[in-house]
Parts: sequence; structure tokens; C-alpha cells
Amino acid sequence: MREKTKMPKAALPRPAVFLDRDGTVIEDRGVLGEPSGVAFYPDTVDALRRLQEHFLLFLVTNQPGVARGVITLNDVGRVNAHVLSHLAEHGIALTAVYVCPHERADGCRCIKPNPYFLHKAAEEHGVDLQRSFTIGDHPHDVEFARAVGARGVYVRTGHGAKHLADVSPGEIVVSGIGEAADWILRSR
Repeated sequence: MREKTKMPKAALPRPAVFLDRDGTVIEDRGVLGEPSGVAFYPDTVDALRRLQEHFLLFLVTNQPGVARGVITLNDVGRVNAHVLSHLAEHGIALTAVYVCPHERADGCRCIKPNPYFLHKAAEEHGVDLQRSFTIGDHPHDVEFARAVGARGVYVRTGHGAKHLADVSPGEIVVSGIGEAADWILRSR
């Protein structure tokens, strides 16, 4: 969807944090087609500010409502633009936003936990996937990291509490994005 310019080839690979949108950065309010429906978690801004000192930040979101015809890619783009604008107002810059508009049954290569967008970020922005993290409220957000040797952090916000039993033993489980940032910064 919206991407910034490619990183020069000579730069050293950098670690990144790949953030799920709904239920992780903002509250999960179902299919979200209007920016007015966006509600940030209270600790999102502080968490992302601290993370961006050491990591590139990416937003990676599955939006199956597009495939179902409930929302359009334009709706998703407006919501993402609002999220980016709010974060920018607080000094937070995301390197890129990646959107999968498909349903899981479509079998596309870009839906999480497929690592398509992780590889794309590595290629286009010089991300060192082995030193990177994902944060999300679905088991596939953790599997997303595992597919490339990154580390996933599962949050109990959004759908997190509902799917907690589906998270593999030994995975990092935290209350929300603030605690996820704390864990990542301690372990880097």
C-alpha cells in the first residue's frame, strides 16, 4: 500500500518491528472502514516512540473485509493514513504499511502467517529479519515471525485473550503493546 523510498544498497541491514494494526496498535472494532472509528490504545504512542529508537517500524495488516466486499482498499487506505498521521503527530514514523486484502481461503501468498511482507521489507528496506520482531493479537502474528527466524510477541488485547489457548507453548505473551515494547527492548 503506502511505502517510502527504498533504502540504499550499501546500508547495513537493520532490525525491525512488524506491528499488527487492529487489536495491537489500535482497538479492534471489527471491519473498520472509517478513520473516525480508530481508537488507539493508551500506551501505543509511548511504546512505538521507544521502539523506533532501535528498530524500523512496519504495519502489516490482514483486511479480509475487502475480499468480502464490506470495505474497499480505499477505505483501508484512509484508515491507515489516519493511523500514520496520528503517529506522525507524535514523532513516530513507520517505514511502510503492508495490507493483505484477501480472505484466508483465497490461498494468497501475502496473508499472515505467510512471510511475504517480511521478505518484501527485507528486500526493499534492508531489514535484518533474524534480529526483528512481530507484535500481534492472533497466533498467526507469532507464526509470521517464526517463519523467518524473527521473534513474535503475542498481545492479549484485541482478539488476544480469545485465542490465547491457540498460542504455542514457549511463546512470549504480554498484556499489550507497552509490555511488548518493554520485552523487545530488554531482549535486543
